[in-house]
Amino acid sequence: MAQDPFRYFRIEARQLLDGLAKGLLDLERRADAELTGRLLRLAHTLKGAARIVGHHELTELAHQMEDVLAPLRDQPTPQRLDGGLALVDQMAVCVAALERPAPAAPAAAAAPAAAAVQAAKISPVAHTAEAPAPRTDPTAVDDLLGGLTEIHTLVRRLRNIDDLGQLDVRIDQLERELRTVRQDAERLRLLTAGTSFTALERTVRDAAHAVGKRVAFATSGGEVRVDAHVLTTLHGALVQLARNAVAHGIERPDERIAAGKPAEGQVAVQVALRGNRVAITCHDDGRGIDLEAVRKAAVRRGLAADRARSLDRDQLIELLLRGGLTTSAEVTTIAGRGIGLDVAREAAHVLGGEITARTSTAGTAITIVAPTSIAAVTALVLGAGDHVAAIPLAAVRRVVRVAAKAVVHGPDGFGVAFDDVLVPFAPLSRLLGAAGGGGGGGGGAHGSIVIVDGGDGLAAVGADHVLGVDEVVVRALPSGMPIDPIVWGVTLDAEGLPRPFLEPSALVAAVRVLPTAPVAPVTRPLPILIVDDSLTTRMLEQSILESAGFDVDLASSAEEALVKVSRRTYSLFLVDVEMPGMDGFGFIAALRAQPQLAAIPAILVTSRNRPDDRQRGTSVGAQGYVVKGDFDQTKLLDMIRRLVRA
Repeated sequence: MAQDPFRYFRIEARQLLDGLAKGLLDLERRADAELTGRLLRLAHTLKGAARIVGHHELTELAHQMEDVLAPLRDQPTPQRLDGGLALVDQMAVCVAALERPAPAAPAAAAAPAAAAVQAAKISPVAHTAEAPAPRTDPTAVDDLLGGLTEIHTLVRRLRNIDDLGQLDVRIDQLERELRTVRQDAERLRLLTAGTSFTALERTVRDAAHAVGKRVAFATSGGEVRVDAHVLTTLHGALVQLARNAVAHGIERPDERIAAGKPAEGQVAVQVALRGNRVAITCHDDGRGIDLEAVRKAAVRRGLAADRARSLDRDQLIELLLRGGLTTSAEVTTIAGRGIGLDVAREAAHVLGGEITARTSTAGTAITIVAPTSIAAVTALVLGAGDHVAAIPLAAVRRVVRVAAKAVVHGPDGFGVAFDDVLVPFAPLSRLLGAAGGGGGGGGGAHGSIVIVDGGDGLAAVGADHVLGVDEVVVRALPSGMPIDPIVWGVTLDAEGLPRPFLEPSALVAAVRVLPTAPVAPVTRPLPILIVDDSLTTRMLEQSILESAGFDVDLASSAEEALVKVSRRTYSLFLVDVEMPGMDGFGFIAALRAQPQLAAIPAILVTSRNRPDDRQRGTSVGAQGYVVKGDFDQTKLLDMIRRLVRA
């Protein structure tokens, strides 16, 4: 802290400034005393933090921000807040000046900071919408991950030591904590797309004010997490595309009304993952690209007039995307030199991606698609034989348990009925066998079927087990590595071992072309009975087990459960301990007293974690003991599968 007194202040200040910028933009659209109060608290917090670290300029600027906001709390009125946003810009320059503090002569370093503050006092149009900066060194993160994986491996080796006693519980806790730390470390290399949205909204707002237009800003996909360097590179391109949308696309209010549109236009930025690529689209609902103006601009740039006249719509758009053309009649601070699309095209080129455009009288959409080497994705984790793989949850249309004769042999191979349509089917074990270089083989038994949407069609994939939903970090495979197209990249399991992450469109295509093979008959285990007086717990456990392909019955008391076991045969009992009337220990003891039920496995689920409680569970005949405070969905399912198969 002595070497860098602003280390933590910079982090807090950036967060507070982002909140102030977003809040001021919201306040311009709607007068809100509560929002104004929240912004005053942010400004006050920043002033106090700046005073503690001895930054007098920031202290004074934050105080000025309070002066701007205080009247709005007492008399909320919608108005432009150029003064407040200019203060945010000035404070951002101050914080940026602290990024690399000089090792000596701190008094001398204050002069450039003061000069930077004065330089920041510019018109709203000149706001630069700085790109989000990568927060850490990727190489350092990789080294950290390698070390954590080695530690995790050593911890796992302790499992081979006999008679660990209560130390076994602590190893479980250590493994969970290591897994959490490693996941957090992986995310250090990523930024959420939403980190750039406030700056983009400011860009649209300032550009619209500069040219006298009314424009709203909308976003989607802010939760998508991708490489910091990819998002930083794309941010500059998005700034230019947003300005172009306001300058070229959105009409003036009177023109929009005459065209039957709302007086206020809209610019929207959408972010989505497409396999191992990130797609960012800037869309406006304006007049569309003036293709005839593009044609004339091409002639001015030296393209022969007869050749220009022969260009069709797609060729004109392609010509515009090459750069160097402008359809603006005049040069302004917002647009007019054809630079905006040049910046976007260059960003796509640097990242090894591509840029495309769609346009009509209803608006224009320009999309940059770029490969990403690492991304965070919510995934469905599936098991097939000895294989475990994951697919993006966003591509999953439905997960269904396999019923008798669910897989049928149609004219084009095996399929599964889904919404009155026969969807092509293949077992995941065969698909992964092909990806791993193995042979085709039979279909194998499968307990669940996952309907996957590949974008241009559906496919049904048979899995032995559905292991649950997880937030995973996906790493791209090295270029040139011989791998099946269905594999997008790899994730790391709890022990740091790689698992394939499957690309939905390639997966669907592989199912369609996979040679047909006989499907083994499905043998489903008997149902599991959940016994718990808590509705929440029953519903949670039912959801987990049914997602994994098990049939489930429910009982809200031990007495009700005894009635059910007299009428139906079960493969396993999942039993709460503390229940009104007969508790879980008594229920299992009652089962063991009946010869026909004595061999059916039972697992106790309880908040009790004392050694004597565990010992009592073992003595009454429970084969498993799960503490609710240490609940791990994957371990529970592994325990159930092991006991059901035994």
